[in-house]
Amino acid sequence: MANKAIKLYAKENGGRVSLLFLLFLLALYQLITAGLPAFAIICFIPVMVIGIILSFRNGMFLFWILFAINYTIQMRDFPSTGLPKSVPNELLELALLAIAIITFEHYPFKRIGNLMFLSLVIWCGFCTLEIFNDTCNLGINVSAWYQGARLLAYQQMYIFLVFTLFLRTPRQIVNYLFIWGAFALFAVFWVWKQKYVSLTDLETNWLYGPGRSTHIINGGSLIRYFSVYSDAANFGVGIASTAVAFIIFGITSKINKHKLYFFVVGISCIWGMFPSGTRTAIACLMAGFMAYIFLSKSIKIAIPFTIVFGLFVFMLAFTNIGNGNQQIRRMRSAFDRNDASANVRTTNQTTMRKYMKEAPWGIGLGMYGEQVPANNKYRLMSIIAADSEYVFIWLRTGVIGITTFLICTAIMLIGACWIVFFTLKSPSLRGIGAGFCCAFVSQQLGAYGNQVLMQFPNCLVFYGGLSIVYILPHIEKEWIEYENKLLAKQEEKKTIKLEKKKHSRVENIFKWI
Repeated sequence: MANKAIKLYAKENGGRVSLLFLLFLLALYQLITAGLPAFAIICFIPVMVIGIILSFRNGMFLFWILFAINYTIQMRDFPSTGLPKSVPNELLELALLAIAIITFEHYPFKRIGNLMFLSLVIWCGFCTLEIFNDTCNLGINVSAWYQGARLLAYQQMYIFLVFTLFLRTPRQIVNYLFIWGAFALFAVFWVWKQKYVSLTDLETNWLYGPGRSTHIINGGSLIRYFSVYSDAANFGVGIASTAVAFIIFGITSKINKHKLYFFVVGISCIWGMFPSGTRTAIACLMAGFMAYIFLSKSIKIAIPFTIVFGLFVFMLAFTNIGNGNQQIRRMRSAFDRNDASANVRTTNQTTMRKYMKEAPWGIGLGMYGEQVPANNKYRLMSIIAADSEYVFIWLRTGVIGITTFLICTAIMLIGACWIVFFTLKSPSLRGIGAGFCCAFVSQQLGAYGNQVLMQFPNCLVFYGGLSIVYILPHIEKEWIEYENKLLAKQEEKKTIKLEKKKHSRVENIFKWI
C-alpha cells in the first residue's frame, strides 16, 4: 500500500518529487562534506524528522528556529554540534523549502518572480560557472568550490525563497519585526554585560587569544566588544544597520505601542555600536539615514531628520563632546583621514591589484590558505586579509565577479526602492519598506569597509529584509485592514482612558463639595 501511495504521488507530482530529491541530495552532500561519519548522520536524521513533523503542524516553527540560530550561533558559549556553523543554517533552509514544495498549495510561489530573484539567479549562475575556474592551476576542486559558492551565493537564494514563501501575512511581518527587535535588544544587553559586568570564560579565551591583535588596542587600554557576533566589526556594522531600520520603523508606525518598541530598539542599537569600537559603523549609520531622507517622500520628516542627524555628525566630527569615553574617541577617528590604522587596507589592496591583473575570474571560490600550496603564485592572495566583503569577492571571482555582484546588488536594491517610492500607498507600510532598504544600504557600505555581509546573522537579516520589501505590495490591502483594526483598538482604549479620567474628576469634585 505504501509503495502504491508513493508511486501515485510521484506520478501526480513529478516535478515536486524531483525537486525534493535534489534538495535531499544537497542536504546529504552538505552533511558528508562537513566531515561527519555515517553514524553521526544517521543519529542526526531523527532530530530532523521530528523538527519537520512539528513544522508541518506549525509552518513557522522551523522559520523561527532558523532565525534564532542565525542570531546566536556565533556566541562563544553556543553548544557545539560538531558541525561547521553554516551547516545547521543550510539544513534548516532546505527543510523549509522542502515543506513549502510538499504543501505547495499553501505557499505563494507566484511571488517569487521579481527583480531580486532575477538578480540572485544571475549571481548564483555566475558562481556556479566558477567551478571551472582553475586560475591557481590546481585542477577542479568541487568540494572547495561548493564551500565557497554556498556561502557567497547560494545562501542568499535560500534566504530569499524562505522569506518570500513563509512571511505571507501582515501579522507575520509584525511578528518578525518584534522578534528581530528582541534579538537585537539581547545583543545590546550582551555587549553591556561584556563591558560592565564580565566576559564568559570562552569569550575571555578568544579575546586574549585569536582576537587579541584586533580587539585589544591602544596599548591594551581599549577593548572592542563583540556581543553575540563573531567579532566587533561584524557586531558594530550589523547593530548600526539594525538601528537604522528600527528608527525608521518608529518614525512611520501609527500604532503607539509599536512606535515605542521600535524607538527603544533603535536607540539601544545606536548605543550598542559604540562598545564595538568599529569606526565603519558610524559611516553605516550615516548612509542608512541619508538614504531615508530620499525615500521618506516627506518634507515634514526629512527636515527634522536631517537636522538631528546633522547635529549628531557635527558633534562627532567637529567637537570633543564625549572624548572622555574611549569608544567614542575611536569612533571619532573615522573622520581622521590621516589615521594610520584606517590606511592599512589601502596598502594591502595595492598589493592585491598587482596579482589580480592576471586573474580576471579571481583565484577561485573556496581557494583559502589550506587549498593553495606555499609555492603557488596566488598563495599570498589566498591568505591575505581581505578586510572587506567586496575585496573578498574580488579576490575569489576577479573583476568580472565583483562587477557582476555589484550590478546584481544594485538591481535588487533599486527594485526595492522603486516599490517603496512608487508602488506602496500606505505610509506605515512604506516606512517598513524604507527601513529595510536603508538598512540594506547601510550594510552594503559596511561590506565595503569590513568583511561582514555574508556573516551570521547579517546575511539572513538584511537579505531577508530586502526580500520582505518585494512581498509588501502583495499584502498591502490586508495590511491596511490589519492596521485599521489595531488603530480602532488603540482609539477605543484611549476613549476608555479619557472617560475614566473624567469620571475620576467628577468623583473628586463631589468629594470636595
